[in-house]
Amino acid sequence: MLHMATILGLFPPAPAGKTFQLNHKSPSLFSSPKPHITPSRKSRYGIQSSKFGSFLDLKPESKPELLDFDLSWFDPADRPRCFDVIIIGTGPAGLRLAEQVSGYGIKVCCVDPSPLSMWPNNYGVWVDEFESLGFDDCLDKTWPMACVHIDDDRTKYLDRPYGRVGRKELKTKLLENCASNGVRFHKAKVLNMEHKEFESSIVCDDGIELKASLVVDASGFANTFTEYDKPRNHGYQIAHGILAEVDCHPFDLDKMVLMDWRDSHMGNEPYLRANNSKIPTFLYVMPFDSNLVFLEETSLVSRPMLSYMEVKNRMVARLRHLGIRVKNVIENEKCVIPMGGPLPKIPQSVMAIGGISGVVHPSTGYTVARTMALAPIVADAIVECLGSTRMIRGRPLHHRVWNGLWPLERRCTREFYSFGMETLLKLDLNGTRRFFDAFFDLDPYYWQGFLSSRLSLRELLFLSLSLFRNASNPSRFDIVTKCPVPLVKMMGNLALETI
Repeated sequence: MLHMATILGLFPPAPAGKTFQLNHKSPSLFSSPKPHITPSRKSRYGIQSSKFGSFLDLKPESKPELLDFDLSWFDPADRPRCFDVIIIGTGPAGLRLAEQVSGYGIKVCCVDPSPLSMWPNNYGVWVDEFESLGFDDCLDKTWPMACVHIDDDRTKYLDRPYGRVGRKELKTKLLENCASNGVRFHKAKVLNMEHKEFESSIVCDDGIELKASLVVDASGFANTFTEYDKPRNHGYQIAHGILAEVDCHPFDLDKMVLMDWRDSHMGNEPYLRANNSKIPTFLYVMPFDSNLVFLEETSLVSRPMLSYMEVKNRMVARLRHLGIRVKNVIENEKCVIPMGGPLPKIPQSVMAIGGISGVVHPSTGYTVARTMALAPIVADAIVECLGSTRMIRGRPLHHRVWNGLWPLERRCTREFYSFGMETLLKLDLNGTRRFFDAFFDLDPYYWQGFLSSRLSLRELLFLSLSLFRNASNPSRFDIVTKCPVPLVKMMGNLALETI
């Protein structure tokens, strides 16, 4: 969900009072319409309404949707069944890479059990990230500002526009580009994979065997194709979200709520409050209109993973306290994101992109915009090898594409972001509040750069020193007492990376 200012500059202290207001601009972008969602007549008249503040008994109104799109399907009668690149998965990562690689004339086949299925999860992004990639036309709703509720008395207003990705618009655009570039699609599940010196092959559940110079795993976290040579000690972000029709809600329509750390809703829930004080959750909100809102209760990171039922119970208590009566659940989602942990084995015979490749932001869970930005870099490395007259294949190919995704500088900065995750794992609710209170008081260049994974290692070092300088004394105490072990671990990993 979600996806620190330089010591060379002086930062103004946080002003007295309840909020910190950044300079706000009003781009013309924010005239976008609300998403095309039509609640049923039944829900309009409240026949499915939940009890006040409870929604767990309501069934989602929307059904799985297939895009109406004419793909170029692989013909089993074709011989030979050989491609330059096979991409397993047609999520955002797989389609973006297919679009980029095929644009250079590389023969690509995407394999997925349901290539035309809509993606199930909601994706939120910073508008500037999608604008820079040329995907701003794939945002179905934008907000000119975001806000963070630290507690009942402190709110940060972030002058950075935020948007919800139009899943249908983005997938359609990527499919259109793939189709125009000649990408083939095969509707099947990959069961096995075999690697030879210069060629890899996959076997699908329909018995079809396909071969390619390179196989790319873009199938997500739950797979066995991408190898790790270190223990996968991930942290986990877990969330329960609903797109809901409600009687009313208290949120400003021109602001999305990035994080709401308030816990006053647990006043009559001593068990929930005690657990929340140790492993806190926050509310993430995208308000579309006065009766339509996306609500998501999120554990930023935990290890072991926080119970899903605990997350849902906290959300029920929160909505009850806010006076939100859910009339109808249009969509719901369970989101589990492994964060941090080791990178896959580099290099190896199968390439990876997306969540399984380690590109998830270790401190925030953001991944979509980052994957969209990195796919062209990986594509360039593939084309440099397979698109040349020399046809570089085998181990040299694997080495170049893996190091294209994870050059030394990017591996080192990821260690720093993982250090941020390890620090957050050690903070309770009050420590987390103090951390974000100081974090969002930093120069926007640095907190924005941190959340978007675009700071250099030098800038990250500046950020950490500035954060310590700006932090309250209790927050500094947290850093001094709880960060030494993660810090030593980070320094050790950085030393290993640079050897």
